[in-house]
Amino acid sequence: MKEPVVKDKIKVTPGQLVLGLCLLVYTLFCLLPILLVFIVAFTSEEAIMANGYSFFPAEWSLDGMKSVLKYGTQLVNSYAVTIFIVVAGTFIGLLFMSMYAYSISRPGFRLAKFLSIYLLIPMLFNGGQLAGYIVFTGYYHLKNSLLLLILPLCVTTMNVIILRTYIVNSIPAELMEAAKIDGASEYRTFFGICLPLMKPSLAAVGFMMATAYWNDWQNAVLYIDKNAKKPLQLLLYNIQKNIDFLLNNNNVPQAVRDAMGGNIPKNSATMATVVVVIAPIMVAYPFFQKYFVKGLTVGSVKG
Repeated sequence: MKEPVVKDKIKVTPGQLVLGLCLLVYTLFCLLPILLVFIVAFTSEEAIMANGYSFFPAEWSLDGMKSVLKYGTQLVNSYAVTIFIVVAGTFIGLLFMSMYAYSISRPGFRLAKFLSIYLLIPMLFNGGQLAGYIVFTGYYHLKNSLLLLILPLCVTTMNVIILRTYIVNSIPAELMEAAKIDGASEYRTFFGICLPLMKPSLAAVGFMMATAYWNDWQNAVLYIDKNAKKPLQLLLYNIQKNIDFLLNNNNVPQAVRDAMGGNIPKNSATMATVVVVIAPIMVAYPFFQKYFVKGLTVGSVKG
């Protein structure tokens, strides 16, 4: 008979215990503002006006959430547009930036120095928002095009530098030389060897890109007018503007403001818009976290 295997108990040192408690307290402080947002989103406007924001509201209400969800079909459509922008922009950006990073990392590539300098120019010099608007709308005729929500954030200098640094420092040059000796082309070397080993950097950069796309609203404000192409951030921005207009604009008749002011939950509706934005990310992130963590740990050369 085989003797049972006795596993050693993990010993926790006092230093580890103190560090764990500190991290727990820090985590709670990070979660409390998010919890407050969710609570205020379901608090009645009268309770907010009387007592301010509170973790223990005097009265609960769905008015704030209803004022956002009443946009129903438009809200669903804006979600679909935002998801498409995030997925397409992140995929296209990672593909082009990884190819660019691979090119300038190759020691035998003659244009590597020129492309490296060319990459830094947009980071140091910028034509400005007005010049970009004139070029995109007047010359490229891309007004109300989703390309204007994807392309401006598609390639950034810092992300290319991160990918290039990872290729140079973490992928053995001997591995690529061996592939070249075996007759592999640059495309074969990149897609077959380099790209799979770039998972850690691709995961990190991709996560930052997806977050930037999800939170972007300024480009949508400038270039999107059609309701069918409005992303989520722009829709929620317009909802908040409409609420402020109804409550604060002097041109609205007094009778209308008196009739609607009590039914428009400005503060709870503001928090409800935040909930609509962050709730899907909070639900989806735990399911994708393992792939993100795996991407940060995989990438070593297997023998």
